[in-house]
Amino acid sequence: MGQAGQSAGLESKRLKQTADEHDRLAAEAREAAGRWSIASHTEKRVAGKLSILDAAGYHFLHDRGWPGARSRAQIDHVLVGPGGLFIVDTKAWAEVSIHGDRIFRGQADVTDESLNLADLGYGTEAAMVELGLSPLEVQVLIVLAGRSDLPTRVGTVTVVGEHRAASYISSRGHRLSEVEVDAVFAAAVIHFPVLNASPRRIDATVVAPPIPETETEPFFSVEEVTQILLDGMEAEPIESWMAFLHPAQARLVRRSFSGPSRIRGAAGTGKTVVGLHRAAYLARSQPQRVLVTSFVKTLPAVLSSLLQRLAPEVADRVDFVGVHAFAKRLLAERGVSVELNAMSARFAFSTVWRQHGATGRLYDIDRNHRYWKDEISSVIKGRGLASFDEYANLTRTGRKRPLTLEQRRAVWELYVAYQSELRSRGICDFDDVILMAEASLREHPLDLYGAVVIDEAQDLSCAMMRMLHLLVGDARDGLTLIGDGQQSIYPGGFTLAEAGISIAGRGVVMNTNYRNTREIVDFASRQVAGDLFSDIEGETAGADAVGEIARTGAAPQLMRFKSRADHDDQLLAQVRDARFALSDIGILSATLSGVAETKRFLARNGIRSVDLEDYRGVPVEGVKVGTIKRSKGLEFKKVLLPRVTATWIDDVRLDDETHTLHRRELYVAMTRARDELWVGVCA
Repeated sequence: MGQAGQSAGLESKRLKQTADEHDRLAAEAREAAGRWSIASHTEKRVAGKLSILDAAGYHFLHDRGWPGARSRAQIDHVLVGPGGLFIVDTKAWAEVSIHGDRIFRGQADVTDESLNLADLGYGTEAAMVELGLSPLEVQVLIVLAGRSDLPTRVGTVTVVGEHRAASYISSRGHRLSEVEVDAVFAAAVIHFPVLNASPRRIDATVVAPPIPETETEPFFSVEEVTQILLDGMEAEPIESWMAFLHPAQARLVRRSFSGPSRIRGAAGTGKTVVGLHRAAYLARSQPQRVLVTSFVKTLPAVLSSLLQRLAPEVADRVDFVGVHAFAKRLLAERGVSVELNAMSARFAFSTVWRQHGATGRLYDIDRNHRYWKDEISSVIKGRGLASFDEYANLTRTGRKRPLTLEQRRAVWELYVAYQSELRSRGICDFDDVILMAEASLREHPLDLYGAVVIDEAQDLSCAMMRMLHLLVGDARDGLTLIGDGQQSIYPGGFTLAEAGISIAGRGVVMNTNYRNTREIVDFASRQVAGDLFSDIEGETAGADAVGEIARTGAAPQLMRFKSRADHDDQLLAQVRDARFALSDIGILSATLSGVAETKRFLARNGIRSVDLEDYRGVPVEGVKVGTIKRSKGLEFKKVLLPRVTATWIDDVRLDDETHTLHRRELYVAMTRARDELWVGVCA
């Protein structure tokens, strides 16, 4: 073939390649046109489905840019309303399945798309936290067009069908006030930028309409509109302070610490609330489980219910369990036999007290055997002391009565006799369970938890703290201690240094009271005026200062009665106060017998009550009745303290350990009152 023929062949080949390339580009254009048309139609339809939320107080941003992105990456919808801030991405996916934390479109794993959205959510949390928006109030949604899938979590992203999206958002309830909604929306307008350029125009005439034209159908039926609005109305808020935190508190929820940390502050400053939000945040932001625990055995159940309402999407990744229950469960799972019998253990101590204490040197110091039982439980077994020499040289933190070397020897002899009596009965006590669990964890570490949050940390023993520390060590954000030494109402004490824990540079003090009125705070503070306590950080301290008290109200009532009949008449009048629902009232007593007496009194007068032992943090019909110890971490609109001993109010003995603990109990009880407080003193 001549040169001219070769040139013609090459030109023909080039033209064919050009034609093929043109056909490929045309096909891509048709495909892009189809995708754009479908996406546009999908976004508009989902926007229409969500529009009903306008009547519920939601504001909308459509087609916004990704914050900080150089590309024209687009966010379909941003909603801000009573339930928080919602980032919505619409998908016209037909075959969708979710397995574990992976999402599939047909056979293709498209989880990375949800992870990108999760990152967008985290960035938005960080921006909004400066405004005081809790991280839990930022939600990321993938809405599947034309589907009715129930809400399902993929990591921190919720996947939900188009027909259920509005109902899901509405079901978050009223967590933000109108003022807060306006503030968050104004911040969202700035955070999510307007796209700099409109989308590239595509000639859609090259293909047939990808979605057949049909008669326009209404977005909602009357029944659907009614149900969506009912979902919002029926979603009861946990409490106003559980929904929208003060800016300083919201920042604390996300704050990262390089090791163990402590959050402390006076009663009413929101420590438990911050701990609950922090537990949920940590559950969302790291792969391992989170443990929330407390010495108060009923508090974890209440906190679990609150989290179930606050952040149901992470509730199954947070374990709420009392510290003793955790230790028992750990031993049971590891096949360690434990014969725990609290009643038999009490009999065992009574036996050895009669034999060794009631006729010895200890009886001359304090005739109340409970003091010496507390010495063994809190000081000796609470630290796991193994020898008398350890006890002889120990600084007995929290114990105000000094003991000589010979007196300590008598205590040690009583302890040895008690342990021998327990073994002869084949049982152990609660302190033994903690020590056994600690020993088990030292021998075989548990790699289950990425974070442990301890509420009312000041009430734990040294051994309890060591046991829980073993779960996470000194890992970043691993151990969070929450509490207030002023509210320590159990004998004894310890320091974090004894437990091998350092929080140097990682302590935070909260000083704004959001719960109580100024009048209640002032009244309760007088109860513990001058009280010094041994703090777990190793210092003798007084109450943390309260910088600001947000609310004012009625002055607390302290009423004295000469007869029980007059007292009970007034107690009944307080319960029947028409301004408060029965479920808003808490009646607290220092003793179990006092609780039983109150419940019988209410029953005789036809008033329903709920024991705090059975309270689980959900709305209940009836007055809540319980011991002061069981009320820790809780709050009530109105608190009644009946049959208070006069000496607890009038006799201030700062050098008497038992009397000091009684006064602190009253302080704890009084600060459970949010709006009103009544104290009845009987002669």
